[in-house]
Amino acid sequence: MTTTSADPGTPLDDATLVGRARDGDVRAYEQLVLRYQGPMFRLAAKMLANRGDAEDVVQEVFLNAWRKLDQLGEDAAFVGWLYRATTNRCLNAIRARRPQADVDLDTAESPRGDLQPERAAQVSGQLAALNTALAQLTPEQRACWLLREVHGRSYEEIGEIVGVNGTAVRGRIARARAQLAEVMKPWR
Repeated sequence: MTTTSADPGTPLDDATLVGRARDGDVRAYEQLVLRYQGPMFRLAAKMLANRGDAEDVVQEVFLNAWRKLDQLGEDAAFVGWLYRATTNRCLNAIRARRPQADVDLDTAESPRGDLQPERAAQVSGQLAALNTALAQLTPEQRACWLLREVHGRSYEEIGEIVGVNGTAVRGRIARARAQLAEVMKPWR
């Protein structure tokens, strides 16, 4: 096992860490996990509406990524690969479910403590309304919307992640935005 010997003050880029992890550097892979477990968890939690399921999916994704790191064609493609794996696992989990019960997604993010109580109640209500609205989207629309609006992915990246062309991604996001805008009208 090799160790990471870079200047501790300078974070290494993803491609370097992936290359080192592929060579057996566990510490380099740990850095990738630390860097991306938060975004992958937030994506999974919003898609699955269940914190426990999201934790399971993210754990499976990172374990599987470690096992199959040698199959990644390009080191710089690691993040897209993680998003694709997380999204696909979430979609598979959703498809395998029976009709789902209402679940509060606010457990995925901690509330801000610096808000006044009235404002905090308003924000909490808005988040609850948004989470309810997200749950009403198709899983495919929800995935595309979350990847674009929450995770800042490009249309091309989203297309690669969910396995459709850019036109389909734009359509899904447009339908999701329209549906969310309608549901969120009272909060404007």
